[in-house]
Amino acid sequence: MSKTIYINLPVKDLAVATRFYQAIGCEKNEQFSDHQSSSMVWSDTITFQLLAHDYFSTFTPKEIADAHVTSEVLLALSRSSREQVDSMVEAAAAAGGKADVRERQDMGWLYNRVFEDPDGHVFEALAVDMAGAPAEMQG
Repeated sequence: MSKTIYINLPVKDLAVATRFYQAIGCEKNEQFSDHQSSSMVWSDTITFQLLAHDYFSTFTPKEIADAHVTSEVLLALSRSSREQVDSMVEAAAAAGGKADVRERQDMGWLYNRVFEDPDGHVFEALAVDMAGAPAEMQG
């Protein structure tokens, strides 16, 4: 079995969150989705498990953070090009998220924009061209 990561995220409105993640390029895996969770596949090795707050709280004794006011995690998603970064961020904004919650970063070889989902979870969308990176970073 390959190494995979399942990112469990608490969401207030499962339908809204599901549409948002579809808009940024995820596919819903119906086999692992129901009335309290949506399994949103980003790649062969990364899946976002969107869990309604009541369901999420069964997995932890801790209070669920309000990601609109508290930083909980920063997720970075790579894209193949600047255009794909821009497209993803614009799709995020159109689907109820917030675009450019931090200033864009453009180093020539690295292009990065940041967005939030409707629940305030923060994502970086980035395109990296290591061939153009400074020599000390090329190993």
